[in-house]
Amino acid sequence: MFWSYVQLDDGTQVAYSETREDGTVRMAVERPFDFGFDHAECFLPVVKWFNVEGFTADDLNFLTEFVRSNAPFIFELAERQKAGPAISALAL
Repeated sequence: MFWSYVQLDDGTQVAYSETREDGTVRMAVERPFDFGFDHAECFLPVVKWFNVEGFTADDLNFLTEFVRSNAPFIFELAERQKAGPAISALAL
C-alpha cells in the first residue's frame, strides 16, 4: 500500500510505502499527461529507478535529489505506517 507524500506544482504525485522488512521504503512517482500517467519507482535509501515510463533523465535527476533530501521525513512517516494507527486510551 502507498500513502501520498506530496504533489508537486506540475501535478506529479510522490507516494511512499511502509518500511519493509529489509528496512527499505518503496517510492512511487506519477505525473499526469494527456490521457495517462508517467510513472517511476525506487527504493530508499538507495535511489535506483525502475519501472520508468515517460520521465526523462533530467526528470529523474530532479526526483532523485528531491527524494534524497526528503528521505529522513519519508522514513519517519513510513515507520509510523508500519506501526499502525496510534491509539490512546483514557482511564476514567
